[in-house]
Amino acid sequence: MDLAPHFERLRARFAELERELGEGTVFADAARARDVGREHSKLRRALDQYGEYCRAREALAKNDALLQSMDADETEFVELARAEREELHLAITALDVALRAAILPPEPNEDRDVIVEIRAGTGGSEAALFAADLFRMYGRHVERTPGWRMEVLEMSPADLGGVREVIFRVSGEDAFRRLRFESGVHRVQRVPVTEAQGRIHTSTATVAVLPEAGEVDIELKPDELRIEVCRASGPGGQGVNTTDSAVQVLHVPSGLIVRCQDARSQLKNKERALSILRTRLLERKQREEAEAYAAQRRSQVGSGDRNEKIRTYNFPQNRVTDHRVNLTLYDLPSVLDGGIAPFTEALMAAHVEERLAALG
Repeated sequence: MDLAPHFERLRARFAELERELGEGTVFADAARARDVGREHSKLRRALDQYGEYCRAREALAKNDALLQSMDADETEFVELARAEREELHLAITALDVALRAAILPPEPNEDRDVIVEIRAGTGGSEAALFAADLFRMYGRHVERTPGWRMEVLEMSPADLGGVREVIFRVSGEDAFRRLRFESGVHRVQRVPVTEAQGRIHTSTATVAVLPEAGEVDIELKPDELRIEVCRASGPGGQGVNTTDSAVQVLHVPSGLIVRCQDARSQLKNKERALSILRTRLLERKQREEAEAYAAQRRSQVGSGDRNEKIRTYNFPQNRVTDHRVNLTLYDLPSVLDGGIAPFTEALMAAHVEERLAALG
């Protein structure tokens, strides 16, 4: 694929954004300034990578010419040149994937922040412990990612440890684009601490990664909301059970109910609850549209969907397997410590290939 024409277009767009940022008028609208800043940063990174790609291609051509000019008895120099050629080839391959992703048309929501919901699935108390493990894993991943920030919106601890449900926001560049493929059923296989005979148990937790909705996406009309305040419940501690800070919001048309109590401030809990409500309503709207499209597609080509676990965390074998890209890592502690980048990179690359194939 000849990338040059595509990057001439991106270079022109980058110049437009440079002028807009230079004029300063964009900063009058905070949301617009954020979007322009993110697009500018993304294009600058893509153009820098394209420069690296071009230099690597030139170096590879010189290396090939050098290899052709060498004599067979120059064994040491031939081996060095071949080693350098292999390094250049690997770098070009990696850059090619990133550059092809950069020239694709932007997808809806790819630049949004996300709201992540983790819920304990089958497996009782072990599922709740696993849900807590996943929560920590994503927290460590956010800490490792420059510019990302995490905010817990709501958490429901389980009686015997772990969490029944936790909802948190991840903000930062490419948050949705990089985390979207974490949605699905995660399965763990391990021996619980309460298992006396050493038998391996299988438990699950579900993860939903939703693009955060703004006020312009979903309008919440005051007459469609029933907002109640009440006293927070839960374990003791300063501020708990002493003030009416918990907020419950009912969206009458949909019947959705959101309750937030983790913040000390009633106003803060209300803002969090409305943010979660908007995001769930946007996700429902998008899901209905996708289901309508899928139904039409199934009527034409049949169904090939498989609803199953997306990833397995096997403790006895020290492995993590993503079943969508057939990628297995034998370093489970590192993955649970936030090292999920190999999976997100592989899933994004597979998604790029699918989009490129669809676009021909």
